Amino acid sequence: MCGICGYISRTVIGREQLSRMNDTMKHRGPNDAGVELFEAAGGYTVGLAQRRLSIQDLSPLGHQPMASADGRLEVVFNGEIYNFLELKKELSEYPYRSSCDTEVILAAYLRWGIGMVDHLGGMFAIALFDRQEQAVYFLRDRIGKKPLYYTFYDGSLVFGSELKPLMAAPGFPGDLRQDVLPRYLYQGYINAPDTIFAHTYKLEPGCWMKVALTGAAAKSGLSEASAELHRYWDVAGVYHAKSADPVEDYGEAKDGLRAELRHAVSERMIADVPLGAFLSGGYDSSLVSAVAQELAMEQTGRPLKTFCIGFDEPAYDESPFAEKVAAHLGTDHTTMKIGEKDMLDLVESVPRYFDEPFADSSEIPTMLVSSLARKQVTVALSGDGGDEFFCGYNIYAKLHEAQRLDALGAAAHMAGKISGLGRHYSFRVRVIAENRDPETKTQFLSGNYVSRAYRMCGVSEADGRAVLPAGYPFESRYGVKDWQIRRMLLDMDTYLPGDILCKVDRASMKYALETRCPILDPAVMEYSFRIPHRFKYDGKDKKHILKDLARDYIPGELLDRPKKGFSVPLDKWLRGPLRTQLLDFAREERLRAQGLFDAAYTHAFVAQYLATGDRGAMSGENYSKLIWSFFVFQQWYEAYLGGSERPEG
Repeated sequence: MCGICGYISRTVIGREQLSRMNDTMKHRGPNDAGVELFEAAGGYTVGLAQRRLSIQDLSPLGHQPMASADGRLEVVFNGEIYNFLELKKELSEYPYRSSCDTEVILAAYLRWGIGMVDHLGGMFAIALFDRQEQAVYFLRDRIGKKPLYYTFYDGSLVFGSELKPLMAAPGFPGDLRQDVLPRYLYQGYINAPDTIFAHTYKLEPGCWMKVALTGAAAKSGLSEASAELHRYWDVAGVYHAKSADPVEDYGEAKDGLRAELRHAVSERMIADVPLGAFLSGGYDSSLVSAVAQELAMEQTGRPLKTFCIGFDEPAYDESPFAEKVAAHLGTDHTTMKIGEKDMLDLVESVPRYFDEPFADSSEIPTMLVSSLARKQVTVALSGDGGDEFFCGYNIYAKLHEAQRLDALGAAAHMAGKISGLGRHYSFRVRVIAENRDPETKTQFLSGNYVSRAYRMCGVSEADGRAVLPAGYPFESRYGVKDWQIRRMLLDMDTYLPGDILCKVDRASMKYALETRCPILDPAVMEYSFRIPHRFKYDGKDKKHILKDLARDYIPGELLDRPKKGFSVPLDKWLRGPLRTQLLDFAREERLRAQGLFDAAYTHAFVAQYLATGDRGAMSGENYSKLIWSFFVFQQWYEAYLGGSERPEG
């Protein structure tokens, strides 16, 4: 686990400059730093750098950039290859010098070329320079656990695990993409391949990219046209391939899931540093902790360390449930109680570690539990992925009902247009009636929220072609009629990597803590597609088969309760302790100087919100999340473009 960065350019970025870029990610890798420059074809120089958090082989032999034994390859790598021991046996002809997983990547490439990606199990972002091919390959894991950004400008390419090293690169233009702002305000994050900057991208999950340094690149320099993109793992394609071979017997499906999950947890417990698990007391984290505790006792006789934060406010506090689960399992459990001030104290640090506008407020408690765990361990297991792959979110249950009511919604839509009464519909009726676009059918894009996001950015919905739409208008790619399944697949492509995994990566790496997600093991993900949907949602019970498996380890009465999640009281904060800062961010003269928002409208909208606040579920006027997205953007803008915290260039 670490951070990587580098460049391909005819304008040499010196070692000192590349080191400064690399050190913007020191929090990701405090144990070691490596910087190397390599001459390449076409007059190019390839610069590779890494900040290392030592997990496997703590010796200097794990230093990166790492060269292959024959000198052909150079690699920098962020992540973990969990099946590296199996691969090492299969690739035994390679003369290994270390016991770390990085060297297995080199051996695998020498055997299979870029086809090695099909053999790698784990989470990874890789940059590999092949001297023989005179090409640089970039690879990202199947579901997007590890980030990888890249940008083209002035005939060069610069890349990094975060945006900070790109921003610190000499001459980085830093031109904002205004077309992503409405979607960001609505969604609260920016999904791959887009970023907040022009000509700057995230490599999408399940993709690899080749940049050849000969041919066109040698004549005209590097540009977006130089990037040869390939998708090696696709959510929709893998779903259809695996679901065509379903496990129809429930008992067999449950046993198969247990075996795959146990294997995934076992692989993720391989580390040369202390390891623990997040335990909220919910089904996903409890199941992962239960399997890990069983394995820990079998292998070492010592209990697993588990961690949870509790809140002073009982409405948000899950720690008593986690403590009961930990007591039943026998883990070595630590709870830290936090108050509102503890969370508010972190608000100012959000843009320093989330170096792109990111407005999922649960990032704050995620930072706190990561800070707690890091005091005792370097690696933590998490339960991420259970909701998306096993039908756990409340929206999935609502979709089941909404699909039944869709014909009535169409009739209400038509009647509302003819009679003019549509504007008088209740919020819930309006959402169903407005849900007519077949490409966004499962997303329930509230016209009121969407229009507010557009208007804040100075465009109307009719101008939508000039900006990214607020939703993701590509549901037909999944070829699935069932709205629940379709939305789950959409979330695997968007919300899971763009929000959840980004949040966990940045929040944990703030403290140099590696998080590992067994449910997102490739074998577990692919096996989940073979489990019939009726085993996941039986008409009333979400995540049915996963819950059933968890109950084999933990009594149901310790787990069955409404889900609270890592939420924070946004409305209370924005209209209370953050009110003065929000008002400053919404000043008309400030917004006019930025030139990104409709100054008069945004100022008035913020003032209206501060006067009324969220009005409850029935009204549909709950704008705290939209206002929070605006607030976080302004924080980010002030930190990076206002001159106060921009990485040194």
